[in-house]
Amino acid sequence: MTTLWFAIAALVLTVYVVLDGFDFGAGALHLFVARTDRERRQVLAAIGPFWDGNEVWLLITGGVLFLAFPKVLASGLSGFYLAIMLVLWVLILRGISIEFRSHVDDGMWRTFWDGMFAVASTLAPVLFGAALGNLIRGVPLDEHGWFTLSFFESFSPWGRIGTLDWYTVLAGVLALAALAHHGALFLAWKTDAEVRARSLTAASRLFPVIVVLWIAATVATIMVAPDVFAAWAARPLAWACTLFFVAGLAASALARRTGRDLAAFLGSSAFLLGALAATALSVFPSMLRSSGDPALSLTAMNSSASPDSLAAALWWWPAGALIAAGYFVMLFRLHRGKAQASDGHGY
Repeated sequence: MTTLWFAIAALVLTVYVVLDGFDFGAGALHLFVARTDRERRQVLAAIGPFWDGNEVWLLITGGVLFLAFPKVLASGLSGFYLAIMLVLWVLILRGISIEFRSHVDDGMWRTFWDGMFAVASTLAPVLFGAALGNLIRGVPLDEHGWFTLSFFESFSPWGRIGTLDWYTVLAGVLALAALAHHGALFLAWKTDAEVRARSLTAASRLFPVIVVLWIAATVATIMVAPDVFAAWAARPLAWACTLFFVAGLAASALARRTGRDLAAFLGSSAFLLGALAATALSVFPSMLRSSGDPALSLTAMNSSASPDSLAAALWWWPAGALIAAGYFVMLFRLHRGKAQASDGHGY
């Protein structure tokens, strides 16, 4: 039962990254792919129907952890308090920027909020990527399952560690590149004319960056957390997920070059899905790894809710998952086709 709920937690987090990832990427790139006000409103029109619904999957992830792994959630919220506050402020700033930019018909006003949207959309993937880097590297858990982390210490992933070091920053930069590439391919699919052309150019330039950063992150993980790869090598499903995300990344490049925009975006989605699934399979059953004594790690086995609670939750989980999936299928069908900037003061 705990294994199943670990898989559910990993699934909803992966869905969040794939869905909210494209509007993060679009926001990070929109100052480069959209030069005029109308082009920027076209970018906002492309992500406008989806971005707030996408963020619901982050709440679902928190709800699954609260239900199934309350010790992990409590320890993580406490230990990553400063980082979580930064994430919340970034998410709030993104929403405000989208909604406020057209409230005043003034060029300086819109330029300011466009800049804030780009900054917030850039910082969010970096923070989420650094958080994943912390989970892989490990945190200084004590015998009671608690930890504290300053934001910065020696910039080393060994010894006295902080939230940011060269390994977690590398993970954050890789996340930014991957989601910017994802967002560029989404914009290529949902826009036309100059915005589409610039988005394809951005995706083509980001592709080799992702490959280089992925290789660097793989080598760094072998140095920082070699046991992750030891577990990965012994799990065939992790191998399959690795092949899946490599194939997805290659397919996105091939489809982009042949003008199949939707296929390119789906390939990028497969890349993100496979990469996160392979990571989850490699660290299982660990959820909060101890950077000191491995016996102090919080795992799916020693930090889950009671078996009765987990079993009871399975009665409502399939129904909730079907409703959420059905909503997004309907949303994408209603907003199929190319997005266009409105003639009014909205998106």
